[in-house]
Amino acid sequence: MELDLAAVRAFVAVAACRRFGEAADELGVSQQAVSKRIAKLESDLGATLLRRTPGGAEPTDDGAAFLLAARALLATADQAVDAVRSRRRALRVDVLGTRLAPTELVRRFHEATGTPVEILTSDGLRTAAPAVLHGSVDAAFVRVLGPLDPALAHTPVCLDPLHVLVGAAHPLAGRRQVTMADLAGVTAWMPGNTPGTEWTAWFADLADAFALRIETRGPNFGFDHLLDEVACSPDTATFAGEGVRVPWHPDLVRIPVAPPVPVYAHSVIWRHDNRHPHLPAFVAHLQAGYRQPSRARCWLPLAEQHLYAG
Repeated sequence: MELDLAAVRAFVAVAACRRFGEAADELGVSQQAVSKRIAKLESDLGATLLRRTPGGAEPTDDGAAFLLAARALLATADQAVDAVRSRRRALRVDVLGTRLAPTELVRRFHEATGTPVEILTSDGLRTAAPAVLHGSVDAAFVRVLGPLDPALAHTPVCLDPLHVLVGAAHPLAGRRQVTMADLAGVTAWMPGNTPGTEWTAWFADLADAFALRIETRGPNFGFDHLLDEVACSPDTATFAGEGVRVPWHPDLVRIPVAPPVPVYAHSVIWRHDNRHPHLPAFVAHLQAGYRQPSRARCWLPLAEQHLYAG
């Protein structure tokens, strides 16, 4: 005999919901259709799978035995369908924020190749890595810290130099460049720095290395609000990467840091066994555009210094 997957799905839904009406709503069909599908399944199997009780429908002993295998069967069927659909859908790429340098890398790939892409955002490695492992995204831009899950591959793709943002009345506002020595003792306000994230850890390393103070007092009302506050303050500063798209503000001054400039290392991660047809070209495009800077011109935390040569 051949099992009807729609009937199996109806049985699994009723077993989970305990009520035919709720299962019908979940499946988007009528309650009568659910009842007919389960009746046919029971007829095909020659066994009663559900019994009605005052508390709702419950699996019989035969139903409980069938349920585990039925769930596995549906999971396999869904994976088979997704294996085909995933080859036709857009490449899903996770970024920390759409203002950051990795989004520009994705845009350049899209424009160079015409590949359809879908941008998603997360809060970095701790959520992006599980999303890549589970297949909800194809690739993610993160800062790699230590070993990853063996199922994941990664490669460095961008080193983003540090810039300082100050208001027009700030003492540094007239400088064309600043050194990290110039910034010793400076307090940078960064309310978006979230404890436990890889970017917050990077700024903590930066503060330790150059005698800075990172202030994370909140609440965090977003990047635009931060810039407004910095622009009107004579003593507040903040940081942004060179690749960060900072909206124009009449009283905001953006100052590059002179070499050796701190750089934030963006890497891309993906599953070794991901078969999306555009993923290899995406990774190759990123690798082709990556340039390793000289040690003399850049600063990275000690744990990341293997990412560049020279």
